[in-house]
Amino acid sequence: MIIDREGPKPPYRQIADDLRRQITDGSIPPGRRIPSMVQLEERYGVARDTLRKATQVLKDEGLVETVTGLGIFVRAQDADS
Repeated sequence: MIIDREGPKPPYRQIADDLRRQITDGSIPPGRRIPSMVQLEERYGVARDTLRKATQVLKDEGLVETVTGLGIFVRAQDADS
């Protein structure tokens, strides 16, 4: 995915949208870790702060959670969600 730096949507939102898509389509299934910050930096070519904002969006939506010392994991979704 290429970040549109000239578009109206901030890069962190674009990244959150891309990661959300990967979660919802099963590319990153529940219980699995999303790529590390280093991997995401390489993939998207953005600063770590931008990635922190993107992952915070997903945390706020209840899609992922941090496991201390291990990374950020996709949460299992409720059957009624």
